[in-house]
Amino acid sequence: MTEAPPKLSIMPGAGPDLSAATYQIHNESHTLGNALRWMLMKNPKVEFCGYSVPHPSENHIQIRIQMYDKLSSLTALLGALDDLDTLYESIEDAYKASLEHDEIEMWDEKR
Repeated sequence: MTEAPPKLSIMPGAGPDLSAATYQIHNESHTLGNALRWMLMKNPKVEFCGYSVPHPSENHIQIRIQMYDKLSSLTALLGALDDLDTLYESIEDAYKASLEHDEIEMWDEKR
């Protein structure tokens, strides 16, 4: 049995201070890639951020982050992941509250 790769890895070519680095995130797709790019670009300390899916048959994304003022791109990445988690939790809470308090019509589709 082969060992699973780590969820997050730093690709070759990263600067020693990680102010510019490309990260590979395994078992993720455009769903996380685009949301993560959006959250990172909201950070005024991020100079550039882009992501790609190297090949449709490969189940990972690569995200490139470049920072102003030699700041750590890893810190920005981890902060963006935390911010996305908080955002998704608030969406889930609002959705559940809406189901409990709003008048909704439930129906079953008969086949």
